[in-house]
Amino acid sequence: MGSLKEDTKTTGWAARDPSGLLSPYTYTLRNTGAEDVLIKVICCGICHTDIHQIKNDLGMSNYPMVPGHEVVGEIMEVGPEVSKFKVGDCVGVGCLVGCCGSCHPCKAEVEQYCNKKIWSYNDVYTDGRPTQGGFADSMVVHQKFVVKIPEGMSPEQVAPLLCAGVTVYSPLNHFGLKESGLRGGILGLGGVGHMGVLIAKAMGHHVTVISSSDKKKEEALDVLGADDYLVSSDVERMQELADSFDYIIDTVPVHHPLEPSLTLLKLDGKLILMGVINVPLQFVSPLLMIGRKTITGTFIGSMKETQEMLEFCKEKGVRSTIEVVKMDYINTAMERLAKNDVRYRFVVDVIGSNLENE
Repeated sequence: MGSLKEDTKTTGWAARDPSGLLSPYTYTLRNTGAEDVLIKVICCGICHTDIHQIKNDLGMSNYPMVPGHEVVGEIMEVGPEVSKFKVGDCVGVGCLVGCCGSCHPCKAEVEQYCNKKIWSYNDVYTDGRPTQGGFADSMVVHQKFVVKIPEGMSPEQVAPLLCAGVTVYSPLNHFGLKESGLRGGILGLGGVGHMGVLIAKAMGHHVTVISSSDKKKEEALDVLGADDYLVSSDVERMQELADSFDYIIDTVPVHHPLEPSLTLLKLDGKLILMGVINVPLQFVSPLLMIGRKTITGTFIGSMKETQEMLEFCKEKGVRSTIEVVKMDYINTAMERLAKNDVRYRFVVDVIGSNLENE
């Protein structure tokens, strides 16, 4: 099918100002271009980033803003040059919808590091229109930024994989940490942390959840299947486990000391930062030097890694822990997420919601 003859209107739930309150908003989608697909949204996960954006926590928000970047839907129309998808395919869209295509990261197929990347929402597309996200009836997306959902995976289960899932899969893939038998730590057990446990366990790793208290111990061990649970203030156990981890994925999004994690790493161990923290972090250099340790960070994942990760999760039967809600609950869900009152990811049933009414 070719481009739509007329502009298509769609309804999403948008924030109008930094209060972050979402309500119905009707806007016009761009025409389906030669390599675009028109997607009817089935569901969309809620990420902590959505809260930061709707409330202008980063000082870069533009309104009205329809958030949502863990999108699963069905293709309703394809542009004439679309080769990867057909009408009726179940597909996913993550954090990005565009890149320059010519820089070093783009040519290396790690377009998430392109300096001209275009976000799924709160950004401006190449045609000058604002991008809007997945808390909406439909989206138009270039085929490069769409992934095929493997057959048999439920849309609600897939949604959190498109951001939280690939965020933990990417560093394990890039740093060669996929082999069975490695010992890994997951610091922080929120949306990204819980995916870290599931994916690392599926790779055959011995996984320890590291936390500041023991309140999530039962859940980590009995529900998520972690092998061990370490309270970071337990001096005796911290000493016992020193120099024993191949890597630690640090998902904590607020200021915290790095030194306790560095002492846990063995020779050549990696501390991989995932949390967005806007204040300086500190450590003493001998902790790195004496064990040739690395502090690094990665950012979401590439489209190639996203597709690989979905196939991996399908093969290994990885299932995220979710709470499905309707769109009219989304403001409450945002409030609860801000308090970490969710296990472990909200997913909005978009197709089953009445988007027109508050």
